[in-house]
Amino acid sequence: MRDITLGSTGITAPQNGFGALPIQRRSTDDAAALLRRAFEGGMRYFDTARAYSDSETKLGIAFEGIRDKLYIATKTTAATGDKVKEDLETSLRELRTDYIDVYQLHMVDRVYKPGDGSGVYEALLEAKDAGKIRHIGVTAHKIGVAFDLVDSGLYETLQFPFSYLSDERDFELARRCGKKNMGFIAMKGMAGGLITRSDVAMAFLERYPNVMPIWGVQREEELEQWLSYMNDTPALTDEMLAYIEKEKADLAGDFCRGCGYCMPTCPVGIAINQCARMSLMLRRAPSDAWLSEHWQAEMKKTEECIECGQCTAHCPYELDTPALLKKNYEDYKNVLAGKVKVD
Repeated sequence: MRDITLGSTGITAPQNGFGALPIQRRSTDDAAALLRRAFEGGMRYFDTARAYSDSETKLGIAFEGIRDKLYIATKTTAATGDKVKEDLETSLRELRTDYIDVYQLHMVDRVYKPGDGSGVYEALLEAKDAGKIRHIGVTAHKIGVAFDLVDSGLYETLQFPFSYLSDERDFELARRCGKKNMGFIAMKGMAGGLITRSDVAMAFLERYPNVMPIWGVQREEELEQWLSYMNDTPALTDEMLAYIEKEKADLAGDFCRGCGYCMPTCPVGIAINQCARMSLMLRRAPSDAWLSEHWQAEMKKTEECIECGQCTAHCPYELDTPALLKKNYEDYKNVLAGKVKVD
């Protein structure tokens, strides 16, 4: 088992962290049991957010009584100092704790700094001085913003999408964090479900000793897989390297990562985070489920797209989402008609 230290924070935890976004889809009892099993299996770093509906509540229930034996990170989307304070108090209450190990500004598109007029950074410093948060972190999806955050010297950790599908600028970002002694937390190590081999995903991230991956866990079998890698971490082989190169070739160009940050803004109710990448899902997962009556109806909604631009405005990857929806719908209809085979 390899331990990873998050930069200057001094936080050291086993190499696999728990991403708690998916547990909002489980019942409270099931989620609490899953979280406790993760702890029993060796996980010590747990990441959630105020935006993840009841995820914080479930962590609070699961870890009451053992709070001092693990690390909890959460996030706020606040853009004002007063909202930071409000969200922080809510998070502390829901998590049943009096401190948060890493408190992160969530999916920012700018560098919040002292004196910028928002009061955001001042509120973070005030909370840190009061002992309510121990370290100030930030999450981002846009590479230019991410570099600015690292170079600002204002944040102790950065959370950013990072997997073997990342490009050279992303790899340089991880190296920059290492040089700046800034903790790097890798989200979307499975690229929103597009990566289907966890052993390759794990082996690739093993090459970055300063990067803490957090894996989104919803099901027991997923958790057991990540726990098995704690003591038996896959090594990157020549076969895996060849596989990665093929994956990169197959996924070259613009594609939807399924992050869901464009939801639920669609005025006609399109399930954008699935419909805009349906072609990939048909080819990278068993297709029968995606060809069900339910998904046929969901895909048909794309005919109603009014190209309002709301999804594009919210996309952290700056994709032309309406164009992706049209492209995926045409392919989907061809698959349904039998004109294109996917299996």
